[in-house]
Formats: sequence, C-alpha cells, structure tokens
Amino acid sequence: MAIQQPEQFYGTGRRKAAVARVFLRPGEGKIIVNGKEFQTYFRGLLRAVHALQAFRETGTAGRYDAVITVNGGGPTGQADAIKLGIARALLKVNPDFRAQMKPKGLLTRDPAKSSARSTA
Repeated sequence: MAIQQPEQFYGTGRRKAAVARVFLRPGEGKIIVNGKEFQTYFRGLLRAVHALQAFRETGTAGRYDAVITVNGGGPTGQADAIKLGIARALLKVNPDFRAQMKPKGLLTRDPAKSSARSTA
C-alpha cells in the first residue's frame, strides 16, 4: 500500500542576490521561512507583508501552507524573491491566475542591481 503524498506546487523567485524556493500545499495558510514562522523571520520588516500579495490577488489567502527556503541577499531582497516564488507556484495551482497577477507585476523579476551574473 503506497503512502499518498499531498499535492504540492513549486515556484522559484529571485531578487538581487536572494533566491527563494517556495513549496505550496493545500492547508490553512501557515507560512514557514527557513524553519521559522513568517512573522518571526521578517520581524520588524513591514515591507515583508508585500511578499504575500499574490495570495490576496488570487483569493487564495489561507488556502495553502507554504514552506519556503530563502538564501542570499538582505531582508528586502528575500521578501521580493519570496513574492515572485509564491506567484510562480500559484500559476502551477491554476494557470488562470496569470490574468490577475500579471497586471500587478507579480510575475516579473525586478532586475535592478541583480547579482554579478548579469555583469559582463
């Protein structure tokens, strides 16, 4: 008898030197970043709540748990990388979400001061 794995959706986000790997699973809206609760990881960074914008735009807030690993960059770059990773994972949940997220700029990587790879 095989153990059934829960359905999971993956998205990668990058911003400057930060890289976020986002795994979404159906759940209650619990968000874990590098083993810590979202609010604990981004304690005091008000801009971090923008990382969850894709959930609000698609009406999926509280419907998916997110397990996120992020490294590199600073807190703001990490929050922006998470925002892109969540948006890309939600596209795998439902490709029709593109119409809601694209006009808000949630599917575009901000290339400003990206990592050394872009320098020639």
